[in-house]
Amino acid sequence: MAKARALGFDVCRIATADSPALARERLGAWLADGAHGDMAWMADTAERRADPRALMPDAKSVVMVGMNYGPAENPLAALARKDCAAISVYARNRDYHDVIKGKLKELAAHLVAAARPERADVKVFVDTAPLMEKPLAARAGIGWQGKHTNLVSRSFGSWLFLGAILTDLALDPDPPETDHCGSCRACLDACPTEAFPAPYRLDARRCISYLTIELKGPIPRALRPAIGNRIYGCDDCLAVCPWNKYAALGREAKLAARDDLAAPPLEDLASLDDAAFRTRFSGSPIRRVGRARFVRNVLVAIGNSGQTSLAGAALDRLGDEDPRIRGAAVWALARLVGREAFAAIAAARAGGESDAEVAQEWRESQRESDR
Repeated sequence: MAKARALGFDVCRIATADSPALARERLGAWLADGAHGDMAWMADTAERRADPRALMPDAKSVVMVGMNYGPAENPLAALARKDCAAISVYARNRDYHDVIKGKLKELAAHLVAAARPERADVKVFVDTAPLMEKPLAARAGIGWQGKHTNLVSRSFGSWLFLGAILTDLALDPDPPETDHCGSCRACLDACPTEAFPAPYRLDARRCISYLTIELKGPIPRALRPAIGNRIYGCDDCLAVCPWNKYAALGREAKLAARDDLAAPPLEDLASLDDAAFRTRFSGSPIRRVGRARFVRNVLVAIGNSGQTSLAGAALDRLGDEDPRIRGAAVWALARLVGREAFAAIAAARAGGESDAEVAQEWRESQRESDR
């Protein structure tokens, strides 16, 4: 559709508004396994999520759009800089929800105008409603869901944001895309936390994107070392996909990486108070996790850095008002200073801890330090 291209979308295709094949069964099995972790809304909205017409009973068609956000550089390069943070490509500038939704509303208005004198009803969706965009995008022919469960495109690789317009117009559907993963398992093998129990199955409880964004409490100790310096999301399974050889640089300037978010120093991020956090990430998707979860992630990365020069940043956060930050600071400090130094710090600070989970962090970190 020419209008979609003019608005900045890179692909626009149409599918029927029927429920995606086996959507209810697959979603039910995933929820039954508990693979959604603490994302209770996935279970709460399961019935609506499985059928687009639960969101719009008269829907006949869904217009699916994709916006390329292909990065200028290898997104995994930041992983080698242990004193710096690795931030997922999609979160290095403006919130894509805001960027896409405005354009999608314009496209929906164009669709209504083009249908006159027939009256058309439309509703727009960008990731926040219980709509299964990826299966619908596959049905529309935009791509296919790869073994990592994300959408893969023959034209844009892994780097597409999706949007949807449900309409009661009966539009001619495009042919679906077929699966082109073949025997490749690069995405599965690349996962640092082994979050894929089988091809096309994701256990969110082990996924770094879930752990650093959705999980509200402490990150499980057993998974912390594998997180490395990833402080917001993870691109590993996306970045290694061979289909990225066809990917192009995204053309939306608001989604291009900001220089200060390419690989920011961990020490600077650990020192952010609430006001500084809000200011630095204004308009960014990172802001929605809040300062406590964000600094928790930063301290885990500091603990994984092996940089003794960052021990001071962890020490400074031992007195933070949020227990998630204090707990992560304890863990980080134990990994960066020697056994005797940590024992001295624990003797001075652990006894005054009032939060049970942080007190447990002190005890477990002391046991590990004594080994």
